[in-house]
Amino acid sequence: MNTTMRAIEISTLGGPEVLTLCERPIPAPGVGEVLIRVAYAGVNRPDALQRSGSYAPPPGASDLPGLEASGHISAIGPGVAALREGDAVCALLPGGGYAEYVTTPASHCLPIPSGMPLEQAACLPETFFTVWSNVFMAGGLKAGQTFLVHGGTSGIGTTAIQLAHRFGARVFASAGSYEKVKACESLGAERGINYRDEDFVTVMTEAGRADLILDMVGGSYIPRNIKSLKTGGRLQMIAFLDGPKVELNFAEIMVRRLTIGGTTLRPQSVAAKAAIAEDLRAKVWPLLDAGRIRPVIDRAFPLADAAAAHTALEADHIGKIVMSVNEGATS
Repeated sequence: MNTTMRAIEISTLGGPEVLTLCERPIPAPGVGEVLIRVAYAGVNRPDALQRSGSYAPPPGASDLPGLEASGHISAIGPGVAALREGDAVCALLPGGGYAEYVTTPASHCLPIPSGMPLEQAACLPETFFTVWSNVFMAGGLKAGQTFLVHGGTSGIGTTAIQLAHRFGARVFASAGSYEKVKACESLGAERGINYRDEDFVTVMTEAGRADLILDMVGGSYIPRNIKSLKTGGRLQMIAFLDGPKVELNFAEIMVRRLTIGGTTLRPQSVAAKAAIAEDLRAKVWPLLDAGRIRPVIDRAFPLADAAAAHTALEADHIGKIVMSVNEGATS
């Protein structure tokens, strides 16, 4: 077996052009970990934030970008009993997914859904862990409630729409064009909102307001989200594309008993992320196995074209961006 692998490193902080193909030693799995031969790696907004210097890896994580991948188990670390070499998995990663091999806790691996290609499976972990933990675990979305997600055609948005719809919620989604509005509605949104031409506060007020809002925009959206919530409603923040600071009238939050929360996934403990994985395995993977929900892929790039993948991520797209890593990998 080779001792080195191809990988994409961040040569210096900056734009997509700083992503550079390199060779690195193949990592060895530690206690409770597995080594995965990567078939496909998901490309996500946190990768771009890490590249630009806005989202540093947590202590002990690889400096290579990449928070999700699909592939096959290549080696097993001490203390791992549930997986075997050769098993096909998709996995949430602490980092390092832009490489031919990556290590991750075995408890963060999930089986490839029935009949799903590895290319699609690579799109599952980061978005499904994020959506499930924020919308259902922290946000408490229930059947019959009204849910609004911003960025409806992002990887997070397309996942949130499908899951909320399948679990019986009324779903609304904001997006930046009528093409994207139609895409949101085709995935299960009752109403797509073109934020360039419509005021989502007006739309949600006319619809009776939202029980839960999932927001990745922040900034000026935050006070507008507050106005869009029902009494007792919840706002879950997962990113701040428009900035994290805003002036708020907390009297309105108190009087209407609103809850504002938020999480970042990557810094959470191994045990916390393992708990999310188990919840997904029990409640969401059967839907994936049955083909009732599917990740939406915009396009795929070879590993060597990581810069182009990041350019696409930061441009107009619908769904996930992925990279093909090991040639000839199959399900």
